[in-house]
Amino acid sequence: MNKVLIIGAGGVGGVVVHKCAQVPEVFNEIVLASRTLAKCAKIKSELSRPIEIAQVDADKTSEVVELIKRYQPTLLINTALPYQDLTIMDACLATGIDYLDTANYEPPDEARFCYKWQWDYQERFRERGIMALLGCGFDPGVTNIFCAYAQKMLFDEIQTIDILDANAGDHGHPFATNFNPEINIREVTAPGRYFENGNWVETKPLSIHQTFDFPAIGPKKAYLMYHEELESLAKNIKGLQRARFWMTFSDNYLKHLEVLGNVGMTRIDPVEFEGHQIVPLQFLKALLPEPSSLGPVTKGKTCIGCLIDGIKDGRPRKIFIYNVCDHQECYREVGSQAISYTTGVPAMIGAMLMLNGVWRGKGVFNVEELDPTPFMEKLMIHGLPWQVLEL
Repeated sequence: MNKVLIIGAGGVGGVVVHKCAQVPEVFNEIVLASRTLAKCAKIKSELSRPIEIAQVDADKTSEVVELIKRYQPTLLINTALPYQDLTIMDACLATGIDYLDTANYEPPDEARFCYKWQWDYQERFRERGIMALLGCGFDPGVTNIFCAYAQKMLFDEIQTIDILDANAGDHGHPFATNFNPEINIREVTAPGRYFENGNWVETKPLSIHQTFDFPAIGPKKAYLMYHEELESLAKNIKGLQRARFWMTFSDNYLKHLEVLGNVGMTRIDPVEFEGHQIVPLQFLKALLPEPSSLGPVTKGKTCIGCLIDGIKDGRPRKIFIYNVCDHQECYREVGSQAISYTTGVPAMIGAMLMLNGVWRGKGVFNVEELDPTPFMEKLMIHGLPWQVLEL
């Protein structure tokens, strides 16, 4: 019997629960836990099959350990905040269960996207005989799998990778973020960074942009950013010369972000207000719409993929391997907008492959280190069909 414990009941966590519930032959029992029990209860009420729910403070390893001991899961899926990755990994080590997440650890007091903290768990997980799968969302996650699949099936040599993330959805709000506002804004306001010829090149935030013509969406202005999958792809894709990440933003989003930055609302260091220490970005998060509430009102599509250059059979080859996802279709299926859907579905697929023994290992793994073919097959079945466009 496979029992899965999902920690985190936000937008992504809700999708993971819905998608796991659709595959009862793999996910025999489901436990959903969050700091806020009411969020778990809401998700439970949306399902046609029973699940168990629980309250946990994922900042405290002792509470996660107690939760694991109480429910005895086979696998823990972490859809909580990236700040909590290490406390949850410590709990998995203490109890000897497998671990999966969708985003790398990030220290609360610094916008630093880096796998080192989690890669440092390699020997401990290996010695414990358990597996940790990192970054099994869409980007990171599916984009890494696309690159691994291209390396295995489509190229003899990959030279450059450009990951392109376009959201053409409209939620009708003056300003809102499609996933956790605190994480989103920290990510967007951080310096850009890309890999080239063995080195990392840093740029000013959102200072480089170009227009891409996205399938099903059309031309969109995309901005160069740093994203954590670049770090693992530079390590795991052989012979890679350059890797960059691009994301689209509306002029309206950037205008609001600039004003908020100018008045200090995107700061992550504490300030004193009426005798209390508050973090401006955390206060801003409390004012913005909850991302999980955007599902009913968001219309349009996303297009996320990898533009890859290289050599096949002695000749140059260039492809775009991508997925298009419709916000309203996602809402009809699981009550979510497409940003949460595209992250939650891959987490379920990765968990499925681990539980079925298709993806197995001892230690800490990024998804591109494993066989991409079964994952690519599951994407076609579970709601994220992909296409390869020859260029």
